[in-house]
Amino acid sequence: MSGLVALALSIGGLGGVATWLALSPLAGMVTIWAIFIAWGSFFHNGADTAALKNNIVCGIFGSIMAGIAFALITNVGLGSLPVTAAVWVGVAVFVLVFASQVPALSVIPTAVYGFAATAAYAIHAEPGLAATAKTLALDFSNPVIVISLSLIVGSVFGLLSGKLSGMLTSGE
Repeated sequence: MSGLVALALSIGGLGGVATWLALSPLAGMVTIWAIFIAWGSFFHNGADTAALKNNIVCGIFGSIMAGIAFALITNVGLGSLPVTAAVWVGVAVFVLVFASQVPALSVIPTAVYGFAATAAYAIHAEPGLAATAKTLALDFSNPVIVISLSLIVGSVFGLLSGKLSGMLTSGE
């Protein structure tokens, strides 16, 4: 079997499993779209154990930075919402990029994916930006927790799909 067919089968099959998990036993704890973001990032980062580590660490770091930005936006106003949001997002993204000097946080695109996924979930999860105020909660109402878990699941599914694809092509 060709490598592309094997990869398509493994990602397609495991994508179905991931979707079922996200909509059934893990509903409310993960989002399927963030799982697929991490899955794609895993392959973009090299599809190996280093990619797994970078995806999880850098993606969660980005998610945490978004959570900090939203905590500041909702608790430390600097005027109107657009001004407050612009300042705190700018500060958080500066820290996200500047922190790439630390080897464990060096994959900026993956950190940005984590930041963006968390921001999207926080902004759209509940009416009226209600979820943005929950970035300090210690439960699954917190966008940082939901997206971080989704990024872990997606990274692991990326690793599994790569290994399954390799098994399907090993007979050639």
